[in-house]
Amino acid sequence: MYIFATPILKVSGQPDDVAEQTGLVAIWMIPVHFAFTFQFPLQRFLQSQLKNAVVAWVTLVALIVHIFNNWFFVYRLKLGLIGAVVISNISWWIIVLGMFGYTICGGCPLTWSGFSTEAFSGLWEFLKLSAASGVMLCLENWYYRILVLLTGNLKNAKIAVDALAVWYTLSPFSNFFSIDFSVIRSTRLKFIFKLLLYLQEVDILFHKFSLCHL
Repeated sequence: MYIFATPILKVSGQPDDVAEQTGLVAIWMIPVHFAFTFQFPLQRFLQSQLKNAVVAWVTLVALIVHIFNNWFFVYRLKLGLIGAVVISNISWWIIVLGMFGYTICGGCPLTWSGFSTEAFSGLWEFLKLSAASGVMLCLENWYYRILVLLTGNLKNAKIAVDALAVWYTLSPFSNFFSIDFSVIRSTRLKFIFKLLLYLQEVDILFHKFSLCHL
């Protein structure tokens, strides 16, 4: 779909210039999706060990590099939209390499012992779960993408698409605090529930031990 984005958009009625520019950007965005396949498992792997600070520092470094690259390549070298897309690819891969480097270079000595063929066990169950999750995420994200696609059929499509793209980029910022606090609360509650279950098991074992010595 990304490779043939230009003809697909033209068939759907989008203006030729918008379709060609979008297709070019779509091709350059392909490496980002490969970065996501590594980033999300690494991020969950570190977060499950309460290493959120590592994720935050790696992301901060990527953000600083991203800002500098945007200034240098887009504004100084005048590489335009394609330059911005390439810089976005670089920034995402910096995050991946940073978390991966921390993991394999001794940051997780108790949980990382090297590569193993056991990682390929249970692939069929994993694929079934991934397929269902992928369909869910596609339906969730396509809702916004369809709005952009329909906007391309309006008059002055460039202005309309630009305005909607700006809104789509800025709208998640309004939800950051609520989503972050929701994640923090759910994580804290899970920890409390696990602690209570652990204390309950310890109490049961203590009573069994006491009864055995009566």
